[in-house]
Amino acid sequence: MKQNSTVKEQSLNPQPNVRSVTQPESEGLDERVLAALHAAGEKKALEPVILDLREIASFTDYFVIVSGANERQVQAISDEVYETLKKSGHTSARVEGYKTAEWILLDYGDFVVHVFEQKARKFYDLERLWRESKRVELPAEFSANSASSLRRES
Repeated sequence: MKQNSTVKEQSLNPQPNVRSVTQPESEGLDERVLAALHAAGEKKALEPVILDLREIASFTDYFVIVSGANERQVQAISDEVYETLKKSGHTSARVEGYKTAEWILLDYGDFVVHVFEQKARKFYDLERLWRESKRVELPAEFSANSASSLRRES
């Protein structure tokens, strides 16, 4: 994008930002982010996405975004992520939205895990709001989780 282009021009002509992560360590993807993705996958999280915010935000490096089919699954996914990272010595600075389970946020400082109920994810659309970020291409083992068994059984 040109240095002097307007925000309106940028929003009307978004540039795709996809980074390949075949070697997560060489790309700087934190092992805790991968552990969070794996934990979410264990609970059949849908549509996993990682947004790289390092170039556009100072409050965190990555957003990990996943969905659950219903409130119970959203809570189960967040519980699994929380417990998995806690076992490895990393506790969340804060957890928000657990009771309503429409959108649960787990803040780990340099990355934030967002677990959405599917309707809430479409409504809030973080991928669109943070479209200037780079979308990290997931390794095959994680992108396979997006076609979860919940969808295949329907």
